[in-house]
Order: sequence, then structure tokens, then C-alpha cells
Amino acid sequence: MHKRTIMMIDDDADDRQLFCDALQEVAPGTHALVFESGVEALSRLQDNTVSVPDYIFLDINMPLMNGKECLSALKKIAHLKLTQIIMLSTSAMREDFNESMELGAQFFMTKPSSFTDLCENIRNVLENKFKHMLRN
Repeated sequence: MHKRTIMMIDDDADDRQLFCDALQEVAPGTHALVFESGVEALSRLQDNTVSVPDYIFLDINMPLMNGKECLSALKKIAHLKLTQIIMLSTSAMREDFNESMELGAQFFMTKPSSFTDLCENIRNVLENKFKHMLRN
């Protein structure tokens, strides 16, 4: 089995660190690519200086380029067509969910309030159980 590569794009340093800690807990040995902006991640993906990720966890609320704008740009990169994109938000607004799904996200995840819940959510995504996790 190949080593999974997971990209996390979030402008919040604490959220990035918590995500990496949870990922290490759930899937040790996973290659993590972490970026603080969609602009930076897109640049690295377009010039092929990073591995093609199996999953991209993408924060909606970011400066410069928000998550929805980044998602639209990611969907135009041919070599990412098999990459599963999971939108992250502190909000559980149905409008954000609907728009994210229309733009091509595979899942919309409200950022959990506990480390245990974050681990569980990441585990569910990696086990392809996220289609059954929609709670709204």
C-alpha cells in the first residue's frame, strides 16, 4: 500500500498543529503537507513541487483567497482529479455546505471542538466513511 499524502490548508497555526497531531495519532507515517494559504498551496501544486495529495483538508475562512475560491481553482488542476477535498469550517451553515458540494468538495466538516472528535473525523475520512457523516 502506498504512503498516503494529506494536505492541510488553513491560515490558523493552532488549527494546523492540532490537525497534524490528530493525523499522526490516527495515521502514523502519513505524509502531511501543510500550507497557510490557498495561494501558496496552489502554486506548489501547479508547479509540481509537492506530491499529489490523496486528500486535501481546506479551511473555508482564509484571507487572500477563501476556501471556496481555492476549491474552484483546485478542481481545474487535472492531476488532482482523484484527490478528495474536504472543506473545513467553524460554521455549520447549510449555505456553506451546499456551495462547497456544488463546487466539487467530497465532504464538508465542521471543525470539532475536541481533539478526540477531530481524530474520529479524520479516521472516518481516511476510511471513506465521510459520506455517512453528514449531520445537518
